[in-house]
Amino acid sequence: MKIRIATRKSPLALWQANFVKQNLLLAHKNLTVELIPIVTQGDILLDSPLSKIGGKGLFVKQLEQAILNSEADIAVHSIKDIPAEFPEGLTLATICKRDDVRDAFISNKYSNLDELPNGAVIGTSSLRRQCQLRAKYPHLQIKDLRGNVGTRLAKLDNNEYDAIILASVGLKRLALEDRIKQYIETSLILPAVGQGAIGIETRTDDKQILNILSVLDDKNSRVCIQAERAMNKTLQGGCQVPIACYSQLNNDILSLQGLVGRIDGSKIIKAALTGDISEAEKLGQELAKRLLEQGAKAILQELNGG
Repeated sequence: MKIRIATRKSPLALWQANFVKQNLLLAHKNLTVELIPIVTQGDILLDSPLSKIGGKGLFVKQLEQAILNSEADIAVHSIKDIPAEFPEGLTLATICKRDDVRDAFISNKYSNLDELPNGAVIGTSSLRRQCQLRAKYPHLQIKDLRGNVGTRLAKLDNNEYDAIILASVGLKRLALEDRIKQYIETSLILPAVGQGAIGIETRTDDKQILNILSVLDDKNSRVCIQAERAMNKTLQGGCQVPIACYSQLNNDILSLQGLVGRIDGSKIIKAALTGDISEAEKLGQELAKRLLEQGAKAILQELNGG
């Protein structure tokens, strides 16, 4: 049997697609796997901040279309790029074992965030990072930064920025871990929903493919990410809003932390709760409700123009 994987063409996306390919081939002896590289809108529209042009979904839509058109059987994504809602007929079949969730500080001049002087320019296009950075380091100048990992590092090396923030997992996967000066703990910058995990999307009714993919699903990672995505979905924050969430599992007890803030960092609402592993989705929804009650509702209305 042959499986066709829709993937973006960026080096990191190709790494992730090849990771899935290799693991599928290890698990199933009579399988052949082909990559179908696709250039997405998110890869083309590099001049504007993502939040202004449609958000992370721009990296996903064309891959999903390839599955719906039967040009591909599955699509491999970074879970943090996948919007809360799926198109009809598609599902998140597999959540691979989660890797490092932390953000990374990269600089050629400074060894950590605390060393950055007044007015230093730091690059990130993530509203989640911008909000938390502005709250903790109001003396820094934050400038948008788009492009794949190599492009962003080149801009840093070209002295356009004093430092940049990237997901540490992407640098590790591309063998660029030596560029990381500081792993930013989750207590300092809470990660994006699903950060550090690879997801596989396919048709809801394709039982054969769902069965083949099931070997790559990691139960613990799935529970944590289900909770995080349930929080995000309940908030209906969209891409114009700084939202962060991180869940951890310890002996069947799930601990969740969530955050909603203004982009300028002037107000950040935080909430946390714990509960049983079997209640993952409910816990995510409950965390969202707590955030909304504590003031996130007003922030969301403000930012979504409602």
